[in-house]
This record gives sequence, C-alpha cells and structure tokens, in this order.
Amino acid sequence: MTDQLKVTIDGREFLLDDLSEDAKNELASMNIVDAKIADRQQQVAILQTARNAYAQALAKALAEIDPQSEPSVN
Repeated sequence: MTDQLKVTIDGREFLLDDLSEDAKNELASMNIVDAKIADRQQQVAILQTARNAYAQALAKALAEIDPQSEPSVN
C-alpha cells in the first residue's frame, strides 16, 4: 500500500509525484479557478437571497397603495 497522494483526472488515477511540473502547475491553476467559481456561486446565492427579500418588501409596499387611485397631475 502506498501513502503517495493520488489525483483522478478524466477518470484516470495518477500519482501526484509522477506528474510533470507543467501538469502540477496546470492542476494547481485548475484548483484555484474551481475555488473562485465556487466562491462566485456562493456570492450569487447570497445576492439572489437579498434580491428576493427586496422583491418581497417591494410587494408589501405596493400592496399598501390603492391601485385604483390615479396619480395627481399638477
């Protein structure tokens, strides 16, 4: 049994030590990008929650207005 780190890429398993420096650098870059994508997805979820709260507040504010009344023109 080996204690070496393994990575699975496209369904194939590789020992991390067997990867070239270029492959390790590309893998590191992919990991950074994946982390940024996950962060942005979380930010979108937060912003969507805020937008929903604003939409609910707007709906409540509009419900208090009589839709039959005409705005006065001066």
